[in-house]
Amino acid sequence: MGKGLASYFSLFPFLFSLGYGCASAQPYPERAVRIVSPFPSGGSVDFVARLVAAKLPEFLGQQVVVENRSGASGNIGTEIVARAAPDGYTLLLNTTPLVTNAFLYKKLPYDALGDFAPVMLVSSSQSILAVHPSLPVRSVKELLALARAKPGQLNYGSAGPATNPHISGELFNYLGKVNITVVHYKGGGPALIAAMSGEVGVVFANFAETSGHVRAGKLRALGVTSAKRARTLPDVPTIAEAGLPGYEFTTWHGILAPKNTPRAIVTLLNDRLKKSLAAPDQAKRFQDHGLEVVASTPEEFAAFLAAEHGRWGRVFKERGMRAE
Repeated sequence: MGKGLASYFSLFPFLFSLGYGCASAQPYPERAVRIVSPFPSGGSVDFVARLVAAKLPEFLGQQVVVENRSGASGNIGTEIVARAAPDGYTLLLNTTPLVTNAFLYKKLPYDALGDFAPVMLVSSSQSILAVHPSLPVRSVKELLALARAKPGQLNYGSAGPATNPHISGELFNYLGKVNITVVHYKGGGPALIAAMSGEVGVVFANFAETSGHVRAGKLRALGVTSAKRARTLPDVPTIAEAGLPGYEFTTWHGILAPKNTPRAIVTLLNDRLKKSLAAPDQAKRFQDHGLEVVASTPEEFAAFLAAEHGRWGRVFKERGMRAE
């Protein structure tokens, strides 16, 4: 046997092992994917997570389950994902507290901008400033006047420190130069229930959960937090046009994976998410609940997170917002 032929046959063990490795490697995903919602059921994060999980399997080819791991303004569930294996099977659906908790807590168990691989900014939505019907106000101007006449005596419900309702309320206090006292609950759902029962007089709650209660007369809407009126509640003005110029707050929902998740998996997830969100029935579900589909690229979401991190520092500092 010549040297050339011997060299050729000597490669067989290497070629066989390489081929076996390729054959044994399973394509992603080969099992169910978990989306961690770091807040309780009944809030906007859980709501969007379940909308995503209901449709995504049609395009991903595997079941998608939502796991609520709430506590500490989202820190518990967020840390779970930050410490998870970077294999695409554990994802996080989060919102503003992901970046604002850095201003609230002296020490966090994760780095919002460094410990995750952004996958997609999924959607955004407006919130509703609503009051219990017993509160003697019917406009933003009247609420501001009452708050100034009774400093510290009015209260509003929050889903926890640095959550969207808390930020919405403190932005209202900051721009309106009033002091409506925050009462923290363990999630947006409990805060909304507290407002409907009259336990708190004011609430800044996500549109999807609140609009039905407004229509039923259980809450009175004074304004929406976005720059434009809501399509499904056109008679409710924006807070800015109703008496507090410059006010604007939009809730966003994004999906992230642990850092070092392979780029191919992030790209595949983004592609399948985009296709599922573009499906006519899913697009209608989002629209019917006041959610605007964004469906960003991973790079766009990363830039957005950095901008959000820089945006809220001043408000937190001016209002002295810290975790107890």
